[in-house]
Amino acid sequence: MVNLKNYNGVLKLFVIFLTFFLVAACGKQNYQVTKVEGKRITITDKEKQDPQFENYIKPYREHINKDLDSILAYCPETLDKSSGKWQTTIGNLMADVTLQRGTNVFLAREKKNIDLCILNHGGIRAILPKGNVTTRTAFEIMPFENSLVVIALKGEQILEMVDYFIATKKPHPLSGITFTIGKDNAAKNILVQGKPVEKETIYYVGTNDYLSNGGDNMNFFKKGIQKFDLDYKLRNILIDYFKEVDTIPMINDVRISVE
Repeated sequence: MVNLKNYNGVLKLFVIFLTFFLVAACGKQNYQVTKVEGKRITITDKEKQDPQFENYIKPYREHINKDLDSILAYCPETLDKSSGKWQTTIGNLMADVTLQRGTNVFLAREKKNIDLCILNHGGIRAILPKGNVTTRTAFEIMPFENSLVVIALKGEQILEMVDYFIATKKPHPLSGITFTIGKDNAAKNILVQGKPVEKETIYYVGTNDYLSNGGDNMNFFKKGIQKFDLDYKLRNILIDYFKEVDTIPMINDVRISVE
């Protein structure tokens, strides 16, 4: 006779083992990426001539070109960064526009005005040609992704900034500040918003994110006591300005005079 008691015990153990195995098998498994492979596929001239390829990208190209070539304003004279030794027409425009539009944002966020603006001469990558001004124009002038940053500097650093300007002998775009270069090559009559610079006064200086970190050896920015990132690209500042005006002005006021 079969011992049912022992048989039932073995059956129970088998059921428990089978249940545990099924639960373990159905449990969530974690996977990890161990290797990523890729390769560059070159679009050859032959493929560019393929009608199927051309038909695929044509709508995208036309849409982008339509946006870039839409007319925003008119420029009566060509603005060039090589138009002057200490200041240029395009530099004056860019610094003024950055100061004005940046102040609107800064005032809304921080309840403060930007006192002055300095950009870098090398950051201007093209002229602003006579004729229709488009979005493409702004991309050509400012092809980089630089954003507007405001640095709080003491007057002492403003004096360092002026010394830097004279030492580099480049017409870096300036707005909100004027000074005279004396016969001894030293600055005098330094005014910010028409008032003499005071060493202990805090001034809010608009610039781009690259310069704010000491780019182009503008190390005086590293001594800033506060930094505000406005998350506003300089290129977009230009585009927004072009959309607002009908005709681009020629700004020739004297900001840096020489004895």
